[in-house]
Formats: sequence, C-alpha cells, structure tokens
Amino acid sequence: MAERRLISTGSPFERDYGYSRAVIDEPFAFVAGTTGYDYAAMTMPEDVADQARNCWRTIGKALTDGGFSLADVVRVTTYVTRPEFQTPVLQAQGAVLADIRPAATIVVVSALARSEMKVEIEATAKRRT
Repeated sequence: MAERRLISTGSPFERDYGYSRAVIDEPFAFVAGTTGYDYAAMTMPEDVADQARNCWRTIGKALTDGGFSLADVVRVTTYVTRPEFQTPVLQAQGAVLADIRPAATIVVVSALARSEMKVEIEATAKRRT
C-alpha cells in the first residue's frame, strides 16, 4: 500500500494553519490553494500576473518534491478577486499549461484570505503509468 506523503514549501501559513502544500496519495498529488507569495522572501508582488507566475512556481516545486511534474496536472481551479484579473492570470497560466491542457475552472470571488492576494490556484495531478 502506498504511503500518504505531505509536501511543504516551508511557508509559515502551512505550519500555523495546519495544512500541507501538497498531499501525495498515489497515484494522485493534491496541491492546496496556492497564492502568489515568494515564500523564500515572504513577499507578494502587486501585479496579478506576477502573482500567478509565483503560484505556478510554487505548485511546480511542490509537484517536483512529490515526484510529479506539471505535465501530470489533470485539474486546475483558479480563483481571482476581480473579473479583470482573469485575462492576465489565464495568460500566465497558459504559458505554463499550453501543452498540458488540464480540465480547468476560473472563479471570481469577493476576496481571498488576505487583501494583497489577488489569485489563488489549486491543482490535482495524476501519475501516468
């Protein structure tokens, strides 16, 4: 039986709020909602496209740390806080997922956990056999 593994980025949010960046439960990897922080510096860019690019860097690292790759992504849900953020976020996402083309949804929400957060992305990956 495959062991459930927890992947962390070292973000203080994971420790403080009791969650993992990703949970590996073979053959799946479930990546938690990821915002645009640069976790090494704990800074958040102002630009929503830059936030989206940071999201994908964090998601990619979590997947790699779990033995997966972005090519394994099968489902993505993206949350933005304003309708006009959809295009820049989807363009940044398209740069990462253009050849992968997972099932995807984008939702406009009234707010995320902190006011500086403009986008949050969660992903599910499935290991190919």
